[in-house]
Amino acid sequence: MSNELVLVVDDEKTLVKALTFNLEKEGFRVEQAYDGAEALKKVFALKPDIVVLDLMLPQVDGFDVCRQIRKKTDVPIIMLTARGEDIDKVLGLELGADDYLTKPFNSRELVARIKAILRRSLFREEETKKVAQIGNLQVDLLRHRVRLDGKDINLTSKEFALLSFLVANAGNVYSREQLLEQVWGYDYYGDVRTVDVHIRHLREKLEQDPGNPNLILTVWGTGYKIREEH
Repeated sequence: MSNELVLVVDDEKTLVKALTFNLEKEGFRVEQAYDGAEALKKVFALKPDIVVLDLMLPQVDGFDVCRQIRKKTDVPIIMLTARGEDIDKVLGLELGADDYLTKPFNSRELVARIKAILRRSLFREEETKKVAQIGNLQVDLLRHRVRLDGKDINLTSKEFALLSFLVANAGNVYSREQLLEQVWGYDYYGDVRTVDVHIRHLREKLEQDPGNPNLILTVWGTGYKIREEH
């Protein structure tokens, strides 16, 4: 069952009541707003997971609501319109709406679209977590890509593995033995100085001053860590 919060914005109270019933039946939490001003207050106060937004609203119309929401948040928006004019749909999408439905519509279709958009949003969120950013360094953990100041940096596979491990655990200190175990594997019997060599190579490629690093830090007597980004 879902537990995401849906904000339904429409001045047709009968429609809002019906949508609330169907959404709650699917496990969603639902809040309602009946005009544009109330919608904006609730968007920023409640931070819903998705907004179902009618275009024809009292006080502040749906286009304006969408425009103001997009200035501050990327919450998904499904626009509702009683008009079948393509220009309304195009304008709504240009303002940042994720989808639209023309009234009258089937509640099950709305529920299906909400679920699809939330799945895509979750996927994008998970994908974002796979890209680590520390200062001007960006490490794409999925695509094995490293960029510094917007330029691609070529690393060997082991250099990338070592950097990825440190980035994924930014702020934590690891001894040479722990890094050998985590990056090279339990069955690796090489010299711990292998770690030092790879750290030096990474610093030469990533640090402005490799002799005085501010990214890959040495914790004397313990090991190495990547600095945390605040």
